[in-house]
Amino acid sequence: MTLDFDRIQLADVSRHFGRRRAVSKISLTARAGEIIGLLGPNGAGKSTIIGMLATLVAPTVGTITYGDRTAREAGPDVRGRIGLLAHELHLYPELTARQNLEFFAQLHGVRGTDVVTAALESAGLAERGADEVAGFSRGMRQRLALERALLHQPRLVLLDEPFTGLDDRAVRLVSDRLRALAAGGAMVMLATHDLDLADGLISRVVIIRDGRLITDEAGGSGLRARYRTLVGH
Repeated sequence: MTLDFDRIQLADVSRHFGRRRAVSKISLTARAGEIIGLLGPNGAGKSTIIGMLATLVAPTVGTITYGDRTAREAGPDVRGRIGLLAHELHLYPELTARQNLEFFAQLHGVRGTDVVTAALESAGLAERGADEVAGFSRGMRQRLALERALLHQPRLVLLDEPFTGLDDRAVRLVSDRLRALAAGGAMVMLATHDLDLADGLISRVVIIRDGRLITDEAGGSGLRARYRTLVGH
């Protein structure tokens, strides 16, 4: 049976790097259909949380469960249900856009050219599929990398600064894509500094400061004002 889950829970999770506590006693639950905005200043611990949820970094203390199983209990199958867009886009510049997607599709066991063609269309790159990624702008690479992360229809989608390098049109494309993912039952968590873009997109606001959870509340308008009140800048 294919591993699946409709919630993820962090229970008193901490991550230490030597004497530095990057994340301290974070408890948080994500559910299917949510778009969670992970907000906070530089060094707050957002990327560390993303890394732990992606199973790339193990918690020093505490547990993360995917449904009713930890990553260790679920084994490698849990990574097959996770899509990650990190600062490093994991694209091969010497390959074309289509070749990049075909390669990653094979890694995930995804068959058929229709999936890759649909991904290029979703990225707004249908006419550039035969072009090498080396000639793409940062925004084009960002859109392609997002679709690379979604080829296998992950249940959990983790995005670290997904709007980097995007123009207004691309921001709308990505935002609509994330809304559709959540509507389809995915859990979407995005770390971003762009409060204006997050406002109106995220359904929950999670603010981290100095590795600690400051607030976990419903999304809504006035995000920037709420952030300033809680974080101080």
